[in-house]
Amino acid sequence: MYRPNFYESTCFRCNEIVYQVDRVGPLKDFTFFHSGCFKCAVCGTKLTLKTYYNNQHWTEDKEVYCSSHVPKIGPGHLDNSSVGIRSALNVPKSNNYVNEQIRGHLRNSHEVDAVFSTKWSQSQVVEAPIVPGSISGSCKPNEVSPTRQSNGSAAPSPARDVSRDAADFAYGRFDASALHIAHALKQTELQKAYHRPKEKPIDCYLDRDEQTKLEMKHRQEEDDLYRKFSKHREEENRRIREEIQDEWERELERLTNRFQQEMQVKKRRPESELGALTLRHQQERADLEKNMTLRRDKKKESLTRKMLEHERAATAALVEKQSHEMMELIQERRSEYMAGSSLYVDGEEAPPYPARAPAPQPPLVSKFQIYTDPTEFAEVDKIAISVAQEDQKTFTDLVRQLVGRCATDVEKARTIFRWITVKNLNNIQFDDNLRGDSPLGLLRGIKHGTESYHVLFKRLCSYAGLHCVVIKGYSKSAGYQPGVRFEDNRFRNSWNAVFVAGAWRFVQCNWGARHLVNAKDAPKPGNRGKSDSLRYEYDDHYFLTDPREFIYEFFPLQSDWQLLKTPITLPDFEELPFVRSLFFRYGLYFSDPNTKAVMYTDSTGAATMRIAMPAHMQSSLIFHYNLKFYDTEGDGFDGVSLKRFVMQSVVGNVVSFRVHAPCSGAFLLDIFANAVTPREYLTGEPMKFKSVCKFKICCAELQTVMVPLPDCASGEWGPTKATRLFGLVPITHQEALVFAGRELEIQFRMSRPLADFMATLHKNGVEEKRLSKYVQQNVSDDIVTFYITFPEEGQYGLDIYTRERGGPTAIHQNGSTEKEKHLLTHCCKYLINSSKRN
Repeated sequence: MYRPNFYESTCFRCNEIVYQVDRVGPLKDFTFFHSGCFKCAVCGTKLTLKTYYNNQHWTEDKEVYCSSHVPKIGPGHLDNSSVGIRSALNVPKSNNYVNEQIRGHLRNSHEVDAVFSTKWSQSQVVEAPIVPGSISGSCKPNEVSPTRQSNGSAAPSPARDVSRDAADFAYGRFDASALHIAHALKQTELQKAYHRPKEKPIDCYLDRDEQTKLEMKHRQEEDDLYRKFSKHREEENRRIREEIQDEWERELERLTNRFQQEMQVKKRRPESELGALTLRHQQERADLEKNMTLRRDKKKESLTRKMLEHERAATAALVEKQSHEMMELIQERRSEYMAGSSLYVDGEEAPPYPARAPAPQPPLVSKFQIYTDPTEFAEVDKIAISVAQEDQKTFTDLVRQLVGRCATDVEKARTIFRWITVKNLNNIQFDDNLRGDSPLGLLRGIKHGTESYHVLFKRLCSYAGLHCVVIKGYSKSAGYQPGVRFEDNRFRNSWNAVFVAGAWRFVQCNWGARHLVNAKDAPKPGNRGKSDSLRYEYDDHYFLTDPREFIYEFFPLQSDWQLLKTPITLPDFEELPFVRSLFFRYGLYFSDPNTKAVMYTDSTGAATMRIAMPAHMQSSLIFHYNLKFYDTEGDGFDGVSLKRFVMQSVVGNVVSFRVHAPCSGAFLLDIFANAVTPREYLTGEPMKFKSVCKFKICCAELQTVMVPLPDCASGEWGPTKATRLFGLVPITHQEALVFAGRELEIQFRMSRPLADFMATLHKNGVEEKRLSKYVQQNVSDDIVTFYITFPEEGQYGLDIYTRERGGPTAIHQNGSTEKEKHLLTHCCKYLINSSKRN
């Protein structure tokens, strides 16, 4: 009788086998569903992992519901089933030196991987010690975020607290029967933290003319400041010209006197010698002129840089003062209005927006308890995009157009953020004679470089009545590599924190600004034909970013503005893994809390990096990687690609990259990812990957000679990809590493129609053609069997290719149609150690 294996489960709704490729789950109660069966038990609405809810009143109910029909308990509900929960809530934290806010969960999957590594090292006895290495990617050649779970908490991320050890549960334990208690205790607090009733627009309590009048006063102050800048620049440029001119005249006089003296000495010499002397003098004069020009340009560049720093500081100070005055005006009129009538729509009251900027404190709730998907701001974003197509003469007009229909402080901050990210301020063409009262005159600070995105965001927030600050510190920006120390000003940066939803929250407009989805599609200068087809995107990760994720890339000079309960130090920041926003967008996290930016190999030259995936991304994420030397662009060793010294494998929800350094030294491992559907993968089209994280791998000493892995197709090792993307379920071998004798039989079960299987065998030092006769396959009903014989002992790589039965329909010129065949696509690969002892 057939027995379901690790890759198969039973659907809770229909009780039929559900394969991983069509599986939703496991949920927190360890149930699974077909994607088509994952519906509300009451109304039948189709659900996702972001929208489903469990019964909050009765934990024995394993059904799923939509938000409208989920059985709920009242806030503060306690019952006898949760007697032990108080002790669990009051459990003292263990003395753990790892910052719990920014380290990932411990997972048992890496223990499985450790067993795999042990087997791998044992396999090296078969042939010279070989590397757990592989080429990443998804097919042979032919740039998110934790989900919101049903109980309102974010899915595991690098920011989640580290799991307590078993000993910590001496004070009490959370289990499934007590989940509703934790929800009840937090429910009221969370609602107060981020729920805010809709407000009436600013026009209701502040007259536009009054705000414009204050803006004109501010504009005059800016005009005076810019005149000072201009005058100071002219004076400094004149001083440099005069200094260079004086130096030029002195050097020229010295050169001329020396020439005249030499001419006096040689005036009785032949004409040829005199001519050579004259030519040498002319060359020396030309060299002097060139040298003096370079020195002048260098001085001007240095002076301009210093003046720009001074001007930026002066502009920021002025905007700080003006923003304070604008906020005072708005808060005064707001308070006057509230004293006479309600500010809130439908009469629902809420704590008033603070009149003074609160002190920095960690937010009580995460970003995904404010909004779970950017599409929730679809209408607000449309407003920002529409306003960005036009030019405004005053900030008052601009902000009123942006926030006029916004009902909450979050929406106000959102529309300002989207306006900046859409406007593409760096590419605006400014006239040389730009007047301050012209539409583009509003953005003259951007033109002159004296006003950054962050200062502009602060200014606009003040016009909308939002508290906002500019934070200075370090960032892991362009040019940074893991292991670099922040010892100078190379990686200085600025960003914002805006007070919305009852707390300070980070915004990075510059990193969130729009960019080409594919930069190579950018139109050439003068070519406007392609501009309509360009597609831009912005990065939503940098709007209201959670502090526990933000700290991976940004380190403020003032520790309070980390907004963490336990701030970290600059050395701690340097040690944090180097991740990009896509890492969080996909909900990835490090299963090993000891993962750092710089990883050191053991005596065999091995080091392993593990990245965990959330359940809802396991069926779509494809990983890729690149390995090169740290200090050079070299990516090969002894004529072999360094990629073949890395093994990429997937065990459960953890993808592992095990590096075996072929020599001592430092290496750079860059890990990429992309989310694709099985349908997209089967087309065989090249996939674009974006970096999610980087590591510096240091190998101080190598005691074992490493041999590269067989030259198989790029991609992860093991059958997981075959199940995930092709619905091909392994029956006989479920791990990447196989120990065999001189013969091997590998079987799969097809969960959907596949055709034209092909397998190729690889071995270092042996041509692929010579090994082709040693592999055969057979398809019987839904069972696919591969028969392999090995001509000699050693280590082999087995590539398996397939394609779906049927395919897209092609229409010919004569009107006839036929089914096109998909190209054979790489399905999976195994690493096989053949030995008589196995």
